[in-house]
Amino acid sequence: MSESVQTAVNAPGDSPRRPQARWISGAKTDVMMAFSWMPFALLALALQSSPDALLTLMLAIFLFSFTHQPLTLLLVYGDQSRFALRPQIFRWSPLIFAVAILVFMNISPLLLAIVAGLWNAEHTLMQRYGIARIYGRKVGQNSGGVEIYMFFSWLILVVLYAAVDPELLDKAKDLGFKGPNMTIMEMLTKLAPVAELLLPAVIVAVAGLAIVWLFQEFRRPSNSAKLLYVLSTALLFVVMLINPIAGFMGYVGAHAYEYYVIVNHNLAMQYQKPGEGGGRVGAWARGSYGRVGFFAVYALMILMVFVLRSFLPVFWIFFIAFMIGGLHFFYDGFIWKLRNPSVAKGLGASPHRQ
Repeated sequence: MSESVQTAVNAPGDSPRRPQARWISGAKTDVMMAFSWMPFALLALALQSSPDALLTLMLAIFLFSFTHQPLTLLLVYGDQSRFALRPQIFRWSPLIFAVAILVFMNISPLLLAIVAGLWNAEHTLMQRYGIARIYGRKVGQNSGGVEIYMFFSWLILVVLYAAVDPELLDKAKDLGFKGPNMTIMEMLTKLAPVAELLLPAVIVAVAGLAIVWLFQEFRRPSNSAKLLYVLSTALLFVVMLINPIAGFMGYVGAHAYEYYVIVNHNLAMQYQKPGEGGGRVGAWARGSYGRVGFFAVYALMILMVFVLRSFLPVFWIFFIAFMIGGLHFFYDGFIWKLRNPSVAKGLGASPHRQ
C-alpha cells in the first residue's frame, strides 16, 4: 500500500502553520496502529530464552501476516470500480504469475525465495510510507519530500548491520531456519566485508536524510498524528538494530494489522450509502452486519484456505502462498494510489496536486 515516489522538493503551496492532529480512524485507533509492532516485539523478547516457543511465535506471526494478503484479491475482484482501474493487468496477472512461479519453483527455488523476501521487505516499507503520506495529505502536504529515501535508508542500515553480525547464523539455526531460508542467511553473512565498508556511508546518509526531513517537515503544514507514526517507525528500526528477531517480528506483524485497520476504514468511508456501487464488496459493507459481516465472510474464506492446505502437497502449498503474496504485493501498487479520487475519499485524504 503506497503512493508513487514523490519529488524531494516541497511542492508550491506548502506553507508552515501550527501543528494539528488529523487522524485516519481516530486518535485511539491510530495510536494503536502506530505502535502495533510493540506487542509482537515484546512477545519475541519474552520468549528469547525458549527457541521452540520463539519459533512457534514466528510461525504464528507469519500465518497472521498471510491472512491479510488474499484481502487485496477480494478488494480487486469483488469491486468492479477497482477492477476497472487496470482491467488488463488484473485479468492477465494471475496467469503470468502462475507460469513464472512454477518455472522458478522448478528451476531455482532459492532465487524465488530471495525475490519474495526482498519484495516483501520493500512492500512492507512502502505501506508505512503510504500511511505517512495519508497523514501528510490530510493537512495539505503536497509532497513526500525525502520521506521515502529516509525510510529506505533505515531499512538498508538494518540489513547491513545484520550482515556484519557474527551471531546471525547461530540465531537463524536457533529459530529452525533451513533450506533456502538458511542459504539466504549464509549469503547475507558473506556480504559482511562489503557491509562493513558501506556502513559508515549509510549511517551518514541516515543522519543527513533525517535532518533534511525535519527541516522540510517543519517548513510546511504539520500533522502531529503523522509525526507520531514516523517516530514509532523510527523506534521500530532501532529495535531491529538492537534485537533483529524481535524487531523483524514486529515489522511483519504490524504490517498485517495496519492493513486490516486501513481496509476497515476504507470500507466505512467508501461504501457509506446505498447505490454507491462497490460490487459484492460494497454490498457486504453496507449489509445488515456491515463491516463485521464483511470480515466474517472473509474469515470463512481464509479458514477454507487453511483447511484445503491440509490436503495439498507441500509443493502446491508453496505455490499458492507465492501466488497470493505476489499478487498482493503487485496489486497494492495500483489500488491504493492517493491520486485516485475514490481512493483519497476512502482514506479521508483529499487529493492534492503532485
